[in-house]
Amino acid sequence: MSRKASFYLLTDVHYVSPRNWVEGRPITLRERGDQIALKATPQILDSFLDKILADDTADTVVFTGDNVNNGDLNSHEEFRARCEKLTAAGKKVYVINATHDYCGAGDDENGFGACRYTETGTEPIPFMRKAELFDYYFDYGPKQAISVHRESRSYVVQLCEGARLIMIDDNGNGRSHCGLFEDGVQWLKTELEAARAAGDAVLLATHHPVIPPMDVYAHVADFEMYGGYRELREIMCEYGVHAVFTGHTHMHSIRKYEDDRGRYFYDIATIALANSAAMMRRVDVDADEGVCSVSCVGIETLKGVDTGGKTPHEYLYPINFPGIFEQLLPLGAKDPDAFMELAEGPLPVDKLKKFKFAIRPACRKALKLKLSTAAKFGGVWKTLSPEQRAEAKEKKVADVAFAILRHIYPGNGPFPPQTTENIVLTGVVKKLEKIAEKRKIEAVQKLIPPGSSLVEMAQDVLYNNRTGDDDNLQFPLK
Repeated sequence: MSRKASFYLLTDVHYVSPRNWVEGRPITLRERGDQIALKATPQILDSFLDKILADDTADTVVFTGDNVNNGDLNSHEEFRARCEKLTAAGKKVYVINATHDYCGAGDDENGFGACRYTETGTEPIPFMRKAELFDYYFDYGPKQAISVHRESRSYVVQLCEGARLIMIDDNGNGRSHCGLFEDGVQWLKTELEAARAAGDAVLLATHHPVIPPMDVYAHVADFEMYGGYRELREIMCEYGVHAVFTGHTHMHSIRKYEDDRGRYFYDIATIALANSAAMMRRVDVDADEGVCSVSCVGIETLKGVDTGGKTPHEYLYPINFPGIFEQLLPLGAKDPDAFMELAEGPLPVDKLKKFKFAIRPACRKALKLKLSTAAKFGGVWKTLSPEQRAEAKEKKVADVAFAILRHIYPGNGPFPPQTTENIVLTGVVKKLEKIAEKRKIEAVQKLIPPGSSLVEMAQDVLYNNRTGDDDNLQFPLK
């Protein structure tokens, strides 16, 4: 066996079978609400698979959950057929599943319902139960495994001589625990001991984050983290595991965790394939050199879709929430009714209707607001250089906000500390923080994680304050 391995990693495909919908309001609202390009998921996935199949330098493909969107059998059948297409071409395929991949029942409730979207509503269709997933995808991971934990559907594969990959499947109900229970934790430790005894490095893959992409994420939605993530952090540091590949948040990010003894690992999160900025990771393992390299791969065309000359991202962007928001402001400035129609799905339209009279003036004002006005409000105008003041007078706050939103999911925020935008918005956030503290606005104070601040939270989205690059990383295997 070679001491090198290369694999592609895809997550959050959210595949929806074309058999599951007809064009109409129900599927449109679901697509807007989920903020991903559900109707185009077959074309997105096929475009990436074509790229993988054309690459003979990587022989393995890894899927890390939420492979389908509603746990229905139609989508599972078509997704598994694509896994078979990969294996028929000589690729190894390793699959784990997550909460969107099954429909719950009883104490296994996860809240998803398999359905077909009609012109006026939905109708139930056959679905997958969690207990059935292991056998259904047995050929894609467990069959090739050197160890399997049947209860959690997790397993270990030998990537190459000197390196193993442990695929940790979700083992919870999607609301209270998404990780390994006690017997699964013991199995994981046993496998890490076995790898250590064999002299093998270990990489992990699971669905839910072990380190949140933003500090506020774990603070306001701890249940959306990997169940037992604090314990898993300790285990990874104890056994020298330097990376875990995750998904779920739909955010592209690389974050480093380091304990008080200097031991560390990276949580390498990959953006949802169904996002308009669809990307996958390529991972290259070199056991001889003792390094692992991670890069990012996108697509240039959308198979089977006439995009009118647009790139896949340009074509799909209006479907995602940032793209919808970017349309909403100019739309609201002209036509409040059209604003309300487009806002249905991602925003609480019923509540917005009470303020319909204010939509046009509010949107017009928001579109005209200059960065210079924000700088004066934040008390940083006098600290800006003449060049920065000129820049602030020219730029609009809305355009800066749109630029930030475009990077929420793909990562690598556009405004590092020395930029005018960062200086001005940091000043605004500091001012707002003081106002919230003075007036004791609990809704704002509850958002701030212990030991953090609104300013620190803002830096999470203004630029990459994590590793400097959410797309690429090289780290030692041991």
